[in-house]
Amino acid sequence: MRVAFTVPGESFLGLLETLGDAGIRVVGTRHEGGAAFMAEAYGQLTGRPAACLATRAVGASNLAIGIHTARADSTPLFAIVGQVPRAVRGREAFQEADLAGSIGRLAAHAVEVDDVARLPAAMAEASRIALGGRPGPVVIALPEDILDEMMPEGASVARAGRSRPPEPDPDVVRSALRRLAAAERPLILAGAGVLRSRSSSDLVRLAEILEIPVVASWRRADVFPNDHPLYLGMAGLGAPATVRDRLSRADVLLVVGSRLNEITTYGYEVPAEGQSWIHVDLEPRSSTGSPPTPDQSVPSDARTFLRMAARLLAGAVHDRARLDDRRVANAADHAAWEAAAVVDQGEWDGPGVHPGRIVATLGRMLPPEAILTTDAGNFAGWLARGYRWHRPGTFLGPTSGAMGYGLPAGIAAALVHRDRPVVALAGAGGAAMTLSELETAVRERLRVVLLVFDNR
Repeated sequence: MRVAFTVPGESFLGLLETLGDAGIRVVGTRHEGGAAFMAEAYGQLTGRPAACLATRAVGASNLAIGIHTARADSTPLFAIVGQVPRAVRGREAFQEADLAGSIGRLAAHAVEVDDVARLPAAMAEASRIALGGRPGPVVIALPEDILDEMMPEGASVARAGRSRPPEPDPDVVRSALRRLAAAERPLILAGAGVLRSRSSSDLVRLAEILEIPVVASWRRADVFPNDHPLYLGMAGLGAPATVRDRLSRADVLLVVGSRLNEITTYGYEVPAEGQSWIHVDLEPRSSTGSPPTPDQSVPSDARTFLRMAARLLAGAVHDRARLDDRRVANAADHAAWEAAAVVDQGEWDGPGVHPGRIVATLGRMLPPEAILTTDAGNFAGWLARGYRWHRPGTFLGPTSGAMGYGLPAGIAAALVHRDRPVVALAGAGGAAMTLSELETAVRERLRVVLLVFDNR
């Protein structure tokens, strides 16, 4: 952990004072919700957890929205919250609450440490859960008096590293590839797991070998270069009808690194009952008990699967006529998506500027390395039509639908990538929720542009 975002509070001052000595950068924020959003965005961009720190019940409660966002997006994050001293626990002490049992229920793991000797093991377990398997947020509650105690002499310091992702069975991968090769209208639906494993280039390679088009899951449009002839758009809110139509027409659907949330699946209608599909994920659908059950379930991270697939296909003899037919059909589908995504300015009868025009203008002005962060809101639907992403790690948007995310996420992006343009997008309501974090950006000398859609 290298960065901590916080609104300082007296219950954890003992910890706060030592972070700098440990080489951890401390960024003060104006609100704990902003701190949690910044930590979540930092984790998405880097793959490393950041911390958000808050004091007792009142500060910890404000972290809840960011913890929920991190859980929805499978982002590693440490939420470290100060607790009342142990001597007054359970006596309605000032700002007391059951932190592990309240906001902790939003996290992947929560613990309140009541013995300093248990602290190393508790931190190691929290790190293992935050980083291993499906990553996520962890909540660690520390009573104020524990922070003033010395670690017992001879206490072991447990260390936790990242767990290795499961290695898929090569025979299962071969079987999946045979299904895809024999299909008439195969399609890949790619999600955050591809971005998290830094394997977008591996996805491009597999798509090109088998001439299979790609649809991005909701708010993960940067998973595949949007100008590639095999890209057919982002699923979910705001997407042209061609995206859902192509998902429905796939005779074999390969889902890689997506948990298939309600928005991506158009209300759980994709994959449809009876549709042939393959699920590659750390927690594939067959292990969660959610219908419909895939024809094949491959427990694996995206990179391991995609690279194994490419190795197994190396030197294979492909049906050239079938690939040529796919190439022609894919070109037509890509052209249909491009045509459907065009914003018809003639439809606009409101005051001001058409939001789609603003989004398209951003796409023309910004370089491919620019990072866009976005709030929830109706304006964000225009991104699915008018903006084109060319590189992974250039789009941050909460699948939780949290308002107020755009600006704090932009601040985190500017902190991680000081040499790249960062534009935060928000509606008038969402911007107002975290507008005070502009002071954080100025104080930290971070270059971030906030673009507010006044679409009331």
